[in-house]
Amino acid sequence: MARKKTKRKSRKSVRKRTSSKKRITRAKKRVPQKKKRPLQKRLVKRRVKKTVVKRTKENIIGLITHYFPRVKAAVVKLKAPLTIGDTVRIKGHTTNFTQVVNSIQIDRQPITKAKRGQEIGLLVDSRVRHKDVIYKV
Repeated sequence: MARKKTKRKSRKSVRKRTSSKKRITRAKKRVPQKKKRPLQKRLVKRRVKKTVVKRTKENIIGLITHYFPRVKAAVVKLKAPLTIGDTVRIKGHTTNFTQVVNSIQIDRQPITKAKRGQEIGLLVDSRVRHKDVIYKV
């Protein structure tokens, strides 16, 4: 038995159109703004008297550039002359002591006086640090 060929009707896929829903926009809630404060009167800055620190009669002699802990000696860059027998105060972040100068050396040669601008070796009583300041008392 032979079947007859018949034309098939093409079925087009039909899209269901969804009804276009209108977007409902809700009214945004209004947040009440903070009330502005009335302008305050500008504060007048008063001049504060600065406390004057009494400086003792100490003159800066120099700065420590290096420290040798085994020999307890410091390298000092002098800003003023220094002699043996002078009383000096070494002050820094963690250092603060007074001593009498017993030994000064330049290039391992002992001297009695050192001039401004020289780098000397100074025997110290306790530990000192880089950038500690030496005052003459």
